[in-house]
Amino acid sequence: MKYVALALLLAAVHSFIGTSAGSKAPPVKPLQNQQQAAPPNPNIDMDAYVRSVEEVAKHREKRRLTEDDFIKMSGEDGTIVLDARSKDKYDLLHIKGAIHLSFPDITIESMKTTLPDKKVCILIYCNNNFKNSELPFPPKPSIASLNISTYITLYNYGYRNVYELGPQIDPVKSKLRFEGTMVAK
Repeated sequence: MKYVALALLLAAVHSFIGTSAGSKAPPVKPLQNQQQAAPPNPNIDMDAYVRSVEEVAKHREKRRLTEDDFIKMSGEDGTIVLDARSKDKYDLLHIKGAIHLSFPDITIESMKTTLPDKKVCILIYCNNNFKNSELPFPPKPSIASLNISTYITLYNYGYRNVYELGPQIDPVKSKLRFEGTMVAK
């Protein structure tokens, strides 16, 4: 994709230069499919990921929680509330008691250290669960919601006891308790 954008930019510049110089620029040939030329990488399996998404979607259907159920489950012994947003956003405001593991830092090793028991109950939430609080919870397009990526990733790491906060909530009116530098003292 970046090669296509670069080719279009170069074509536009070339066309502009050619037009301003009084000469006609030759037509730009479209790039060949770069993916076919790329060597395989055993650590990247897009086909397996795409197949897993359907399986995860079925698993997730009945694991979206109301605010009340999220609060109730978060109080149960051994339950972990996981916040996968950036450290900066987590520090500003997060659900009280949530542990932080930034999505880009989810690795085989960090999961062994942070969540060694794959049977543990994990509750997740993301930016798109909150409204009227854009600084700590900047919205993302619904298709790019961090809940979706985090849920799929946890599932693909072998965690099946995952639940997700479902509704969109105003933190000021929420029954959830929050902590962070934005909490009024």
